[in-house]
Amino acid sequence: MSGPLRERDRAQALVAEETERARGGTGGLVVLRGATGTGRTAVLEAAAEHAEGRGLRVLRVRCSAEDTAVPFAAVLRLLDPVPEFTGLAPAEDEHGTADRLWRLLRSYADGGPLLLAVDDVHLADAASCRWLRDAARRVDRLPVLVVATERSQYDIEAGPAGLTQPLPPSLVRTHTLAPVGNAAADDLVREAFPGAGPQWTAACVRAAAGSPLLLHALLDDLGDAQRHDPPGDGGPAPVPETCAELYPGSYPAAVAWWLHSAGPATAEVARCLAALEQAWPVDPVGTTVDDPSGQEAAGHPSADGADEAASDPVHLLAEATGGDPVRIAGWLTAATRLGLLRPDATGRPRYAHPLLRDAVLTGWPEASRQAAHRAAARAMMRRGERAEPVARHLLRVPGGDLPWVVRVLRDAVTVAMHDARHEDAVDYLRRALDEPLPDGLRQRLLTELGSLHYASSDVPAAIARLAEAHHLAAEPRTRVRTAVALGTALVSRGEIRTALEVLRRTEGRLSSDHPDLARTVQTAAALMSDADPETRQQVYRWLCEAAQYSPELVGTAGQALLVRYAATAALISAQEAMTRIRDLLAQPTDPLAEPFLLGTAAAVAQWADELDEADRLVDHGLSGQHPLLLHPMRHALLNTRADIAASRGDADRLLSDHFGDGTPPQLPVESRTSPTNRDATALLALVHNGRLDEAKRFAAGFDLHDPTANFELNRFLYARGALRVTAGDPAGALHDFLECGRRQSARDVLSPIVTPWRTAAAQCRLALGGGADALTLAAEELRLARVWNTPRTVGRALRVLGAATGGRRGLELAEEAVETLRSASADTGMELVRALLAQGRQLHAAGERVHARDCLREAAELAEGRGAVGMATAVGQALHQSGARSPVVVHTGPGSLTGSERRIAELAADGLTNSEIADLLHLARRTVETHLTSAYRKLRIRRRTELADALEGDRPTNAAASL
Repeated sequence: MSGPLRERDRAQALVAEETERARGGTGGLVVLRGATGTGRTAVLEAAAEHAEGRGLRVLRVRCSAEDTAVPFAAVLRLLDPVPEFTGLAPAEDEHGTADRLWRLLRSYADGGPLLLAVDDVHLADAASCRWLRDAARRVDRLPVLVVATERSQYDIEAGPAGLTQPLPPSLVRTHTLAPVGNAAADDLVREAFPGAGPQWTAACVRAAAGSPLLLHALLDDLGDAQRHDPPGDGGPAPVPETCAELYPGSYPAAVAWWLHSAGPATAEVARCLAALEQAWPVDPVGTTVDDPSGQEAAGHPSADGADEAASDPVHLLAEATGGDPVRIAGWLTAATRLGLLRPDATGRPRYAHPLLRDAVLTGWPEASRQAAHRAAARAMMRRGERAEPVARHLLRVPGGDLPWVVRVLRDAVTVAMHDARHEDAVDYLRRALDEPLPDGLRQRLLTELGSLHYASSDVPAAIARLAEAHHLAAEPRTRVRTAVALGTALVSRGEIRTALEVLRRTEGRLSSDHPDLARTVQTAAALMSDADPETRQQVYRWLCEAAQYSPELVGTAGQALLVRYAATAALISAQEAMTRIRDLLAQPTDPLAEPFLLGTAAAVAQWADELDEADRLVDHGLSGQHPLLLHPMRHALLNTRADIAASRGDADRLLSDHFGDGTPPQLPVESRTSPTNRDATALLALVHNGRLDEAKRFAAGFDLHDPTANFELNRFLYARGALRVTAGDPAGALHDFLECGRRQSARDVLSPIVTPWRTAAAQCRLALGGGADALTLAAEELRLARVWNTPRTVGRALRVLGAATGGRRGLELAEEAVETLRSASADTGMELVRALLAQGRQLHAAGERVHARDCLREAAELAEGRGAVGMATAVGQALHQSGARSPVVVHTGPGSLTGSERRIAELAADGLTNSEIADLLHLARRTVETHLTSAYRKLRIRRRTELADALEGDRPTNAAASL
């Protein structure tokens, strides 16, 4: 593809001026310089055409590297059209030949003005160059204009002196062709593709890198593709990032010509840079190839954050190619000025477009690329650079026997995990496993890799890697970690019996020499048996018998599981359970067994409404979790953390922790999975906040008929029942509550501490007119609640029993429920609100409207304070029915903030972190988080970045200065 000259007006004007001088009898020499691909030949052709139009005769020659050894080869071809030239052969004496050729030119010039067009004079033989210089000294007395083009580009190997170097400036006029600017390149693209959008056009311009040669070649390829595959309504297909997508291949051929023209040393450096760039993180600037705006591109963070300590590319390229660092630095600068390279946010040069980088690499052998990465990794190691940049180069090198490789890769895994980049960590571990490793280390790495696969939701790959690790010989503690991880992965797929068999075999191998480790494996098996009711009964039956006669066979973690079992089976009170748990926590525990003890203790403490203690146990347990090892208690601890937030009624924090931005994702049907406990608490939080439409979509995103669904489905059935009740479907809710109860009872989980399904079902029965059934369910729940005997469980059961009983006795039970919950030392969340609402309704029904309104107004204040939109609406309706004159007003906006909430929100808006705010105000970090959560709700925002706008106009200029 060819097109009109762009941005070459100055060059054409210069030649036109000299053409007129030649017509007047005064010749001269004009040299048009430029880098490869800048259009020197096109300008020369335009000059020749202009000269012919002005009456000049034109002699042309294009110099070639093949003729550099032939004296006067360029001049002889230049003068070949001259009639007197026929049969003229070079003399043995160069001076004599040059003189004869000059006389021939002068004789030919007598016939009229003449233009000598010499293309690529830098490739001319030495004798021709000397003749042209000598001609430049003489043509000022002849109507002869010499116009020559010369490649002028910085290369790694310095080229010979240019044509004009020995000449005084007065004898020659030079002009250097600059790269084509973006505006001119945009015009060329739009002329070829009128329907192209700005992003597509910008991508083409970047791939062309300011070179008319590359731009026309690219447009040729894209135009051919468009002719064979016409674009749809959305315009042309995206600009490719690999040359394999281009046909017929004009663009990679043009890049190959550019590399050839630069010489082997420059080509080697250029290709090496392209290879090394493949191992660099995504540009921290965050621009995409189709987005030249420089705006941040979400979802493409740099693997190294800002990567301020980016490796010096000059040093790496010199190490990899053996080139001169000074020349390499100069070439990088020159290529950047030409537009071939662009600096990223760290100043490190990168190719202007991935397609250009791929074209540079085309045809370079894989062995050469690997050698470049290997040299770069070695150089970076010697310089003491960070592990992950080194590891990214090692990913592109096959395994060997370098002793430091595994260490670097494992360090890179740690960095990637810290940044929650599981895919990167998986890549580093896979590469580490390509090295020759002893069995023990190989087992550890395979276990870590399997755990990462599990964290990335690739359970089949996780099981395959963990099973491979399980069959390797290793020291006992490593075998325990691998067996526990493998068992956890198998349970998640519903292969419970297989998981227990793996753990039993491991326990058998350890029982004689390592009884403490065998007990840990036994505890893990007991925990995993929760997923199978029949196996669970057998396991806990054995544990109970063993603990009764030989407690040492069970261990502290196993005894904690028995406390948990007794609590859920409604066999002990909360006080007794916590006493036993605290005694167990005070005893020495093997480090491998400690996670089971801490996780179980945290769950029991949460059920007992010892929420602060449960928080501490969860934090302790999670801090001890290895980020690279799959462990069942991590999931359990996170569940307990969510349950603690739910117990406190902190719905906003629940949603933020579970969804990040607090908004449930829109999942396609094919990606539906079985719900977890945290999904259940998140669903309840959505209902709590009155976001029923989102809650319905979220609930519909799970497959509740999955045959591998585990016991956590019970909790989700309860949560969906709560959603259905709020949405006005008591019949559907009753089905969910009863199914939840059936599944729990099959596992001997009778206590309401897990899910109070009986009271929920009783309320549905009341709504459907089944008062007798409701009374039975509520009475049974109260009996079981009094066994556990915490204000939350007892107060809830009393509330529902009062509603089911009715009359004076019902009022007494309702009042007892309120007093029980009001006197609780722990935060009972929304239970007091529900109890006050129930009491208010019963008082209204009994004709005690004044007392009823007092209860309902207290309930309204509590509901509004906790952001319970649905509950506040229900209380408002009850108040209206009771004859209250003023409706419930849900206070929002900056004016609704308390003094503490306002101070903390203003500091957060000024950019302080939660830790900094806590230190400044001498508060616990959790207190800061709680106040911010409340402020978000009242301000109706979801992100920290929205604070400043939400507070604007109602805050001092600087919150920190007001302290």
